[in-house]
Amino acid sequence: MTPKRHGGQILIDQLGLRGLRRVFSVPGESFLAALDGLHGSGIENVVCRHEGGASMMAEAHGKLTGQPGVVFATRGPGAANAAAGLHVAQQDSTPMIAFIGQIARGHRDRDAFQEVDIPAFFGPLVKWAAEIRETERIPEYVARAWDLALSGRPGPVVLSLPEDMLCAQADAVDIPPARPAPRPDHSAFAETVIRRLRLAARPLVVAGGSGWTAQAAADLQVFAETMDVPVAVTFRRQDHMDNRHDNYVGDLGVGMNPALGQRLACADLVLALGTRLSETATAGYSLLGPEAPNRRQGLIHVHPDPDEIGRLHRPDMALAAPAAEFVADVAAHATPLANSRIWTAEARADYEVWQQAQPSPGALQQEAVISWLSDNLPADAVLTNGAGNYAAWLHRYFRFKRHGTQLAPTSGSMGYGLPAAIAAKLEHPGRCVVCLAGDGCLQMSVAELSTAAQYGVAIIVLVVNNGRYGTIRAHQERNYPGRVSGTELFTPDLPALARAYGGWGTTVTRNEDFPAAFAEAEAAGTLAVLDLRVDPQALSPVMTLDEARAAGMARVDRTSDQPQES
Repeated sequence: MTPKRHGGQILIDQLGLRGLRRVFSVPGESFLAALDGLHGSGIENVVCRHEGGASMMAEAHGKLTGQPGVVFATRGPGAANAAAGLHVAQQDSTPMIAFIGQIARGHRDRDAFQEVDIPAFFGPLVKWAAEIRETERIPEYVARAWDLALSGRPGPVVLSLPEDMLCAQADAVDIPPARPAPRPDHSAFAETVIRRLRLAARPLVVAGGSGWTAQAAADLQVFAETMDVPVAVTFRRQDHMDNRHDNYVGDLGVGMNPALGQRLACADLVLALGTRLSETATAGYSLLGPEAPNRRQGLIHVHPDPDEIGRLHRPDMALAAPAAEFVADVAAHATPLANSRIWTAEARADYEVWQQAQPSPGALQQEAVISWLSDNLPADAVLTNGAGNYAAWLHRYFRFKRHGTQLAPTSGSMGYGLPAAIAAKLEHPGRCVVCLAGDGCLQMSVAELSTAAQYGVAIIVLVVNNGRYGTIRAHQERNYPGRVSGTELFTPDLPALARAYGGWGTTVTRNEDFPAAFAEAEAAGTLAVLDLRVDPQALSPVMTLDEARAAGMARVDRTSDQPQES
């Protein structure tokens, strides 16, 4: 007979059976039994400063490992705070499970202390949200949550844990992890795709989505080289293929190379691997949209979720399967072309031109910083970032060389870079981990510097400091030029803040000083913050603040000159 355990122990035992090694949390009285279950379990509990940071760490862990990242948060305000990371997981298709403490079952619907209907609150945001109401059913719910987070299009799952249910004793029977299903053979589909590619004059492979592995990235490279097809990646999925390879042609994301965007628009065959071909990848659906299904000869869509195929774009060939599986088959069946494609060589040449650094204002230029990082960091270094104009320089000028080296939210969430870097360094303590953040982006989650200090996480944080919310300022100057409102930003003494947490910090104001400062940060062997003081005029890699304002003024003038209807 199975000995009785309290619900918290039953829950943690189920996670241990699935090989979970680490959870992220902010402690709360609503899930004390789960905290007790973690004691002596061998599962590390990384205690964070804010549930938003904890959930972003769990999301980043899911991205890195391919297994569900797990976060624990308390009811009410804790749940609301954790929503930020769950939204990232949903948009980025990252496997994740959030366990949210809840009020006792007998107090429901009385507006009890911190009461929130967790399934109703999270239902529209995640793949599945439910409440466990019987202690003995915990194994059933955990098994379903784990499998669902990984199935089809991966994503987040939320389980609500009423406090009394979690504390109660039960003789629940453990449910072991599911056995992997036999891998289907996609050879016939792969051979058909290869024939289609051979006949295409202007093919383009677009790789994106989650579920990729180092092996899948290698298979993609073999396939692209053998068939001599150009490979573009979607927004913040640049580590799906070595950017140095001749068949890599750039990323379809915010601030994409216009030449690459045009190649997507005029390709006669698009092979979409794992990507949803979303708004960002298609420039607001202007380059490829559901309203124009016959603009090209063919669209072949491979995606793990059958409900995603045909939802926006109407492919003439489709396969519901993980991209990693299909890429293995298509790489195995590909045979070399008789002649190389001029189309591919031209696409790569466009990328090389786009990589040539365009000078921005100021003595410390982001293109110089990113180019130095690209040339000098180890190939397995992990780079993280959140949202802001600073990221445009990273995406444009850094060449990602291996899978698993880019952690960034396709959802465009500010504050992500620091928590993600902490999760990456915990998972890969021997690798260099660099967080890039704007001064506004960092301050969204700056309290997690304390978490980094507590766990001895020697990450290097590069803060692009321009004293404003740069992305919003750019939009503001385009639409309401000269009318600055709500975008100026105070930033504290960041090196002093790093030192207050027991770390190392310095300020950099010139290009020539950056390499030595970075070397000192590495040598410090602790949390390090480099405050990069950039010229506020450097609004984007292609436009200064004054140029944005002038363009906005011209647009406003043109609009005002238009005759008005009476």
